[in-house]
Amino acid sequence: MTPFRTVLIFFAAMATAQAATADPVIVLGTIRQQSCAAAVAPGSPLKRNTALDSAAERIARGETLRKAIEDAGYRAVRSALIQISGAASDTDLKRIIDENHCAQISDKGLRDAGAYRRDKDVWIVLAEPFTLPALDPTAVKRRALALVNEARAQPRRCGNREFASAKPVKWSAALERAAVAHARDMAGRSFISHTGTDGGGPGERVSRTGYAWIGVAENIAGGQRDADAVIKGWLTSPGHCANLMDGGFTETGFAFAADARSELGIYWAQVFAAPDIGKRRNRNAQ
Repeated sequence: MTPFRTVLIFFAAMATAQAATADPVIVLGTIRQQSCAAAVAPGSPLKRNTALDSAAERIARGETLRKAIEDAGYRAVRSALIQISGAASDTDLKRIIDENHCAQISDKGLRDAGAYRRDKDVWIVLAEPFTLPALDPTAVKRRALALVNEARAQPRRCGNREFASAKPVKWSAALERAAVAHARDMAGRSFISHTGTDGGGPGERVSRTGYAWIGVAENIAGGQRDADAVIKGWLTSPGHCANLMDGGFTETGFAFAADARSELGIYWAQVFAAPDIGKRRNRNAQ
């Protein structure tokens, strides 16, 4: 799943006589650009988001931060909640925010905001909106291959299995085509499975490319933002790690596909295979 991190902060203020009327988001934005400006990158103003207004109201009614954001229809990578109790005046609100929340409001990634006020209590939600990463496919493939072979270069324990170091795998254009096909299938239809929407599995996808094989394995993932995160995740998963470390596999193909409409946004597939050398030789001789 797409990573979602939350930060919860609570402060109370002494009541004063002057009623609070200022928009908390405007107050926050002003402090972000002035008092906390030294910690904020230029050109990163706070942007109001009505879905986060709704999320703040939901939190005031008792929902958790994550559920409130999801129920409000906002897609966040991470978020933070600032909850202030007893802010009876605009002066109270500004002082508490200015004195206690620069670390949160100066985070340039948290660029969307919404708020809800009820009497002397204020709920402010900050969030980083989900966006698809700008990835260079060629650079990603090179990085993935380097990381896989770096991992194979040393002995490793995958769950309950011990693996000796393995020789580097070589890149295969045919296996890459199989990986591309499945990554696109998962992204386009928003699912994670080794079985494609046509009912085919890894071996069938590889065979469709014309690749003759005696062994095939496939690793898949979704939501990670780069190849480093994908390979790291696979190395901590016993089954994926075993595929990656299997010395019987000598060739590989790697791919990703992105679709902003999908649940996880970006989907990854890597195919490992041991080629059928006999069939390959026969084809080359024809």
